Amino acid sequence: MKKLELHWQILLGMVAGVLFALAMVQFDWGPKLVSDWIKPFGNIFINSLKLIAVPLILASLIKGVSDLKDISKLSKMGGRTIGIYIVTTIIAVSIGLTIVNVVKPGASISEDTRNELVENYKGDADSKIAQANEQKESGPLRALEELVPDNIFSAASDNGNMLQVIFFAIFFGVGLILIPEEKASPVKKFFDGFNEVILKLIDLIMLAAPYGVFALLAALVVESPSVDLFKALAWYAVCVVLGLALMICVYILFVWIFTKRSPSFFAKGISPAQLLAFSTSSSAATLPVTMERVEEHMGVEEEVASFVLPIGATINMDGTSLYQAVAAVFIAQAFGMDLSFGTQLGIIVTATLASIGSAAVPGAGMVMLVIVLAQAGIPEAGLALIFAVDRPLDMCRTVVNVTGDAAVSMMVAKSVDKLGEPKIKEWSDHYKVEK
Repeated sequence: MKKLELHWQILLGMVAGVLFALAMVQFDWGPKLVSDWIKPFGNIFINSLKLIAVPLILASLIKGVSDLKDISKLSKMGGRTIGIYIVTTIIAVSIGLTIVNVVKPGASISEDTRNELVENYKGDADSKIAQANEQKESGPLRALEELVPDNIFSAASDNGNMLQVIFFAIFFGVGLILIPEEKASPVKKFFDGFNEVILKLIDLIMLAAPYGVFALLAALVVESPSVDLFKALAWYAVCVVLGLALMICVYILFVWIFTKRSPSFFAKGISPAQLLAFSTSSSAATLPVTMERVEEHMGVEEEVASFVLPIGATINMDGTSLYQAVAAVFIAQAFGMDLSFGTQLGIIVTATLASIGSAAVPGAGMVMLVIVLAQAGIPEAGLALIFAVDRPLDMCRTVVNVTGDAAVSMMVAKSVDKLGEPKIKEWSDHYKVEK
């Protein structure tokens, strides 16, 4: 019997997890069973992916930068990468604002429902507001100041400090380029071997992926809020999901136009990473799989993937920025506010910058949303309105974040002539290369 491909195994694990949880909630003891005996295995799976996120970024980015052998190549690739990321983020925010202004989901929130949601999630909202206020009070150049770590070992001990790790890795790689080749060679060989070890660890971890997502989805279902609350926020969720779906179509269109690769090739190539992103809600945790899919199955050469993807996992949050735009206007509508064109233009700018500053971990976008709300003059207490459905939407927007990283890596690779044949051709009938 032919072994199922990874994305089908993960999908089956997700479906099985949901069905198992739906069966368990029929019993009084079921939710506790899932929380105590099933959910921990999902957490172990996420932790194992997070465990190798920092080593992967260090090894792959140092190797990718040092292999360029020329500082001019680094600046060329870096400029194109960041430029494309900013353009796609602006497109994502614009799509979100267009949809939420047309559908007007906030109009469906009644006064009673609004009060119930605010009361139920006030504690969570207050904690996010406190975190955001701490960031706002830190000064305009705090983000730039925190980009440079004072201790790389301290920075590497926290997945929330990905930008600091990326800065060190690029800085270290530049140093390897500037010293004589005979002195740089031993160090480069070490990181080459280190990178291979990390990639092998990814293969081992992914053997457990179907079981990990089974546990994660089962826990999500049994811990979900009541159905009545979901109904009240259904239109808001539809707006976010529709915007995210349109953004994925934009990526596919860009890949087709700029790289001449068929939509089916791109979709099937990135699907395992998308499913894992959906399960973990973390671009950082999904990064190892994204890199493996892009390099092995989508034809992006290692020196491009190892540079573009770690940066994208940290600053390219198109799904997050789209969600922030929809959420901000939705909350304003729920409170009866009519936002002017200028205010919404400000949302585009703020959401773009806030998404760049979002950590690649679950729930980070919620903290940055407070800054977007404050800029637009929207009551921050309205954050409590969207907590009920934030977790499943967080899963969906992480899919878009990961898909955007892969699409940009293909476009950058094509622009520097580093897009070749996949090392593993699983779908040769769909594979097309521009001659």
